[in-house]
Amino acid sequence: MRLEAISSPTRAPLTESIAPQWRAPLLHLALAWAALLALFAGEWVTMAGHWWSNSTYNHILFVPPILAWLVWQRLPELARLTPRAWWPGLLALAGAMLVWLLGNISGLATASQLGAVAMLPATALALLGPRVAYALLFPLFYSLFLVPFGDELVPVLQMITADITIALTHASGIPAEIEGVFIDTPVGLFEVAEACSGVKFLVAMVALGTLIANQCYRSVWRRMAFLAASVIVPIIANGVRAWGTIYIAQFQGIEFAAGFDHIFYGWIFFAVVMAVLIGAGWRFFDRRVDEPAIDLAGIEGARWIARLERFAAPGWAVLAGVFALALGATAWAGAARAVEAPLPQAIVLPQVAGWEQVPTVQAWSWRPDSPGADRRLFGTYRSATGQRVDVFLAYYAAQEEGREAGAYGEGAQPLDTEWRWLGEAPAIDGGKGDRLQAVGLHPRLAMTWYRHGDWTGSSRLELKALTMRDRLLFTARPTATMIVSAEGGGEEAQAAIADFLDAIGPSGKWMDRIVGLD
Repeated sequence: MRLEAISSPTRAPLTESIAPQWRAPLLHLALAWAALLALFAGEWVTMAGHWWSNSTYNHILFVPPILAWLVWQRLPELARLTPRAWWPGLLALAGAMLVWLLGNISGLATASQLGAVAMLPATALALLGPRVAYALLFPLFYSLFLVPFGDELVPVLQMITADITIALTHASGIPAEIEGVFIDTPVGLFEVAEACSGVKFLVAMVALGTLIANQCYRSVWRRMAFLAASVIVPIIANGVRAWGTIYIAQFQGIEFAAGFDHIFYGWIFFAVVMAVLIGAGWRFFDRRVDEPAIDLAGIEGARWIARLERFAAPGWAVLAGVFALALGATAWAGAARAVEAPLPQAIVLPQVAGWEQVPTVQAWSWRPDSPGADRRLFGTYRSATGQRVDVFLAYYAAQEEGREAGAYGEGAQPLDTEWRWLGEAPAIDGGKGDRLQAVGLHPRLAMTWYRHGDWTGSSRLELKALTMRDRLLFTARPTATMIVSAEGGGEEAQAAIADFLDAIGPSGKWMDRIVGLD
């Protein structure tokens, strides 16, 4: 009988290239991440849509390849470490899932997206252990830049830009007056619009500045200084940009200045600012180009990490814990979102003593929008002395994404209209005061309140906290928004709103009675 040698099976080249101690942990991590991306796909699809279609977040498209590059830099050192699954990492994962759950059930998209992203580094900590996680600390932290955050800063940045602009305008000898975000000059009225707030450049510069601070500096103080410059310089530069547009308009006309702003300031100016910032920081770089990305000897010899590794656990057990937490969080969210408070099919504005309902007549049409509300009311009341107020009410059976009181676009300033926010107004009876203006000619004062359960106030943060508590406990309570507004921005408008509130009594009880809760 003739015997032939039979070759032993060989592993795929990709498997052979992975250090033996890494093969099972990486498989566990891949399975866990695949499950998390599938179960929480809604958040990732929403975020990807922002990255692609919203110019404020286009820079995030570069974050995934940057993360891959950061890990690739560390591969030689990582290959010498031994991953160990670590069950306390499940606590970090549970925390990330709690953030997602609170955001998901309350409609706070930033929280739900932050939680979804934070699940990935938390899972890496649980399945690879504290030693490897410490070696990957910066890439794991940098992954949080996948969250599209920045629109919340627009109102604040508008006001800062307006203040810088008017200061530079006066310093350059141009007479100008400012009211809110409007700057009146001899050649015309300028508005520091949302698109001029500089948020796009700021959030992109912070992401880039964080990367440069880590890659080019060793000193903590130098890193902090560069990060501070990455925040301050873009804000100041945006104010200079707005002033430059006004300055050029004084001599070349508004149309020329607007075109110059979009071409030069919109593209070249901020590229120059970015180059100047990096160039100024270049001379202070204190990290060598060939310096290893991580201190392997320090990580291997760290006693505090060795103490933490005493809580190691089998990889398959920690992986099962990841699956159990993910399924539990999604099941809880589904059950919480199913809880809604009953609302009557038909509601009407009630009669108010000393006031009568009259047809709405406005110098410039104003009506708040609340596309997510389940019930809406709008009407005008006139007192016996001729005072007039416009009243808007919106009721929500539940709070969730697309159906949340106080969300962007659901307030006193109607979106996609000529109405602009000028600034805050003194509160009346605990409401949030806003000074609005349309086409530079029609001022309006608006006061906003929210009602949830027995609470009435104007804090969106408190409203979110109450909503999260109730939905976590499966408690059904409706939420209401009330906006009382009057034309004019002075004392007469304030007096009209105050007198109307005196007539209706406690505003929270009044909102409840309209839907039969009192």
